[in-house]
Amino acid sequence: MALKALEPELKREHQFRMRRLEAKEAEAERKAAAAQAEAERAAREVIEKRHHMHRIATLVPGMVASLAMLGGGLYVAPHNAWLAAGLCGPSLLALVKIFVLQRSDDGDMRAVERTARDAANAASASSAGPPVV
Repeated sequence: MALKALEPELKREHQFRMRRLEAKEAEAERKAAAAQAEAERAAREVIEKRHHMHRIATLVPGMVASLAMLGGGLYVAPHNAWLAAGLCGPSLLALVKIFVLQRSDDGDMRAVERTARDAANAASASSAGPPVV
């Protein structure tokens, strides 16, 4: 009789322990998932910060080179128009596009080549002197 009376109480205690164990396991899984999510977020922030620093590190020299080309083109414009066109034309725009947007198209290089060719033709025509009449 005593064993029969003790058996339901042991079952209840066993079920109570099992539920407490399951709750602890679920809590541990939730904490592990939260820790993993936090680690992934921290890693993502580090990557974003590095990417930002890389963008700034390429943007600043690109802008300095662009301003130098623009200044040089304006400085030589009164004396050599063809050189000024080469410095301030599509080559400047292509350089800015490469450094700022970090991409380049075939059309950019074709425009630079065409401008350089036109400037060279203009320079050779102007250096030949006035036409003989």
